[in-house]
Amino acid sequence: MTIIVEPTDDFPYEIRSFPAKFAAGGADPASRKWEEAVDFGFHGSAPEDSDIEKSLISEEKDGRVHTGAYAASAPHGAWDAAYPVATYASYRKTLNVGAGKLLPAHLISAVTVRPTHRRRGLLRAMITEDLRRAKADGLAIAALTASEATIYGRFGFGAATHAATIEVDSGHGFALKAARLGRGFVEIAEPGELRGLEPGLFDRVHARTFGSIGRQDSYRHRVSGYWNFGKPGRDRTVRAALYYAADGTCQGYVSYRVQESETPPTLKVIDLLATDSDAHLALWHFLGSVDLVQRIRREGVPLADPLPWALADKRRYQVKEVEDHLWLRILDTVAALQARHYWLDGTVTFRVTDALGFAGGVFRLHTLDGVGTVTQLAASEPADLELGAAELAQLYLAGVGAQTLLAAGTVRELRTGGAAAVDAVFAAPVPAHSLTDF
Repeated sequence: MTIIVEPTDDFPYEIRSFPAKFAAGGADPASRKWEEAVDFGFHGSAPEDSDIEKSLISEEKDGRVHTGAYAASAPHGAWDAAYPVATYASYRKTLNVGAGKLLPAHLISAVTVRPTHRRRGLLRAMITEDLRRAKADGLAIAALTASEATIYGRFGFGAATHAATIEVDSGHGFALKAARLGRGFVEIAEPGELRGLEPGLFDRVHARTFGSIGRQDSYRHRVSGYWNFGKPGRDRTVRAALYYAADGTCQGYVSYRVQESETPPTLKVIDLLATDSDAHLALWHFLGSVDLVQRIRREGVPLADPLPWALADKRRYQVKEVEDHLWLRILDTVAALQARHYWLDGTVTFRVTDALGFAGGVFRLHTLDGVGTVTQLAASEPADLELGAAELAQLYLAGVGAQTLLAAGTVRELRTGGAAAVDAVFAAPVPAHSLTDF
């Protein structure tokens, strides 16, 4: 265990970090109480020791580091001082920055602050120290998914991708237009099969999806219904179907549950992975064929979803909600911009401000044949656009355009036409999409 912030008179908390690790003798007391605090923060069920052990085994595979803020004492009858009053976790995966390029990224998760210890600088102390260490380790970018949209902007994070919740009328008359469904076939499978299939299939989809972030080990357990954070025990309502190509190889799956108590009866998609459009359409053809269901609901759908254009009746497809999904934080502007793939050639210059001091400066980006070259310039050099670290993160995957941010008043144009020039350089053929919650 490492103490990363010592208590002071003004900040009477000790911040400690330790690796997630499962020992044969069971979870150590610090890990057990940290996991209980996380479940409390996200309103999960109070975990049994066996549930905590499952979590630790999975988190150890991801190389997660747990951080907690600890008060010096606790009153009689309350949770004792060995329970953290705030939690935080970090680990490393990759971000698809275009054309199959995978950039190592620092992922942040399990952020909670106990309601009785709010507004005391606990999150700021944990996140700024963690980001400092990540940059020192050579990471160019950090990422998270936010439960609340107003928390992370002040730390330089910006919403970089968005996703939709959709509902599809699967009642009488549901049909797809495509004639390619005969190339492969779908069969029912035991959900447990997904524990072995998910990692390999996801890696293939991840490699071809701009904006995708790597998945944690727990995903394979969640999508199979084996276990989920805050929901201990096997979920026996989960069902699964696999798509096989004509050569008999598995190229996709869907896991789902049917909620007959809803009106109308609804099939909820838990996860759908498809390595190509044949698999995607065939799995949707299967979902639309499930009896005693009149509606299909799926969250986390890409904004450029081809499904409505494949339906015989496009009006059966409704977007119910669009929300921000993946939030990014640039830690090293030169490294992050040079890692990304660019579909258009051009040259633009940014003046970046960063209150935390990680990404600020004046930077010229020149793109040619997909490759970006970045030069850091003197602070006095002219620039096309002035923006903060959060706005740079929003632009990074073309999740929003500079001209839109200019109209919103969150960036400043330093040269007439500068925002349009930035948009031309950062343009992507399809909206970035992440398939991962964490």
